[in-house]
Amino acid sequence: MGYAAGAFDLFHVGHLNILRHAKAHCDVLVAGVVSDEMLRTTKGITPFIPTAERVEIVRNVRFVDYVHVENEPSKLDAWREVGFTHFFKGDDWRGTEKGKRLERELATVGVEVVYFPYTAHTSSTQLRRALEAVHAEPLHEFGARSATA
Repeated sequence: MGYAAGAFDLFHVGHLNILRHAKAHCDVLVAGVVSDEMLRTTKGITPFIPTAERVEIVRNVRFVDYVHVENEPSKLDAWREVGFTHFFKGDDWRGTEKGKRLERELATVGVEVVYFPYTAHTSSTQLRRALEAVHAEPLHEFGARSATA
């Protein structure tokens, strides 16, 4: 059983890629959706899309068999609740301190961390910044920017 966790806020092709790669490496894929409260606590951000809606979006991705809402920051807590054998992550974590810590933590229960190519041209952070920039400017019908803006 595989597990791929994320906020999945502003769902984009990078999210789809990680779920597609993950499903190709396991029979059953559980997607962990980080709750609103956990995002506020661990990343200091409030998601654009609330937990229940993000769960519904991810649940309807054909590669996902089950969805688990993460309410605790520890992936060991998720493992205790789900029982996965493989944890899937974008390779932007590979070799980083947080990636090494994750590998050590999950190795204690026999879980292998598997990295997949990170989709560099698209991220929720980039989308968030773009939306915040657009939101700061006056918008008119059909989203066109004002000529004076």
